[in-house]
Amino acid sequence: MNYTTAQEAAKLIKSGDRIYLHAVACTPNHLIDAIVARASELRNVEFCHIHTLGNAPYADPKYKESFFVNSFFVGGNVRHTIREGNGTYTPVFLSELPSLFDNGLVPLDVALIQVSTPDENGYCSLGPSVVAAAAAIRSAKLVIAQVNNYMPKTFGDAVLHISQINVLVEHHTPLLTEYSAEFGEVEDKIGGYIAEMIEDGSTLQMGIGSIPEAVLQRLKNHKHLGLHTEMFADGVIDLIEAGALDCSQQTISNGKAISTFLIGTERLYKYVDNNPFFELRECSYTNDPFIIQQNPKMIAINSAVEIDVTGQICADSIGANIYSGVGGQVDFMRGATRSQGGKAIIAMSATTKKGGNKIVPFLKKGAGVVTSRAHAQYIVTEYGVTDLRGKSIVDRVHALANIAHPDFREDILREYFDNTRNK
Repeated sequence: MNYTTAQEAAKLIKSGDRIYLHAVACTPNHLIDAIVARASELRNVEFCHIHTLGNAPYADPKYKESFFVNSFFVGGNVRHTIREGNGTYTPVFLSELPSLFDNGLVPLDVALIQVSTPDENGYCSLGPSVVAAAAAIRSAKLVIAQVNNYMPKTFGDAVLHISQINVLVEHHTPLLTEYSAEFGEVEDKIGGYIAEMIEDGSTLQMGIGSIPEAVLQRLKNHKHLGLHTEMFADGVIDLIEAGALDCSQQTISNGKAISTFLIGTERLYKYVDNNPFFELRECSYTNDPFIIQQNPKMIAINSAVEIDVTGQICADSIGANIYSGVGGQVDFMRGATRSQGGKAIIAMSATTKKGGNKIVPFLKKGAGVVTSRAHAQYIVTEYGVTDLRGKSIVDRVHALANIAHPDFREDILREYFDNTRNK
């Protein structure tokens, strides 16, 4: 195996190239820094990716002549690019992201990835993040890998051979972490409502954050829970060690915890390292609604920026300002509602941190509908749970107003009906 330096690898990047970045904890920041150091020599290089960790120096507006950002999910480190004009957002269901590369809809020149140290047979691992990296490797003209002995070895679609890589750069550094186990009274109340909805033998999908953590902490006395999810964090370890999660009743990949990426602390990375209980698959598999639905009692727990009283769920923008992305919400909402005994849950606090209302008569101007009113099922706030299935628009208006903050309920009803009925 012949290695080169990041600086030499960066010389292979040409003006006009489109580069896909390995996501989340696997963001190859050492390689990125070497490319950014060549900014004065490059023009119109596009970086495309979902959420990444690190400073994303290529996203600095001062490099707008050299680099452009195309986000399939907008993280905090690149959110400013849309406003500054050196970036854009491409909406896509996460389940369909690999097909953009495989079908040539978004042709790739370069894939920048991070892998574990190859074994004696030349096999290495994509570690805690697969997502669309496998598709990027298949379709890119050039694959450059940062080899890092801190990378945990994971299984499934994460396994690849060094023959699939064109350039190897050795650079060993601890993976970046992102996790908070803290939650307050509001999140705990929401977590309690959701835990009561989850039966033994259910298969879980949830993200990272205070509400998912509150749910997980209340499930330790459950039995035979499964995991088929887009992502997971440290809280899953607690369920496994409590004996609550064993994946024994999943129909798909029985006995295996399935995800496309994970993000957490060093504890999590060590726990999954060389652990065959976990299987990381491409997001075209994990997020396929027709695969998800085959798990009985599939529980999908997602969040929203705001919800209107008809059930339209805005999850990727604040008004017209893009905040995140479509991600896997619709994939799992659809899969869970089609699962035997499944539940699709949108969980959120009733108000924003600044005291604004999240259950609104009408979405803000420019707000994007990620999940349609026909897909919406259970909505949970600290004020209760409502099931929108089978409810008329009028019934939905009253049901959602009833789980809004009490200070807003009358105003919600008045504003909605004043604007939708003849006067």
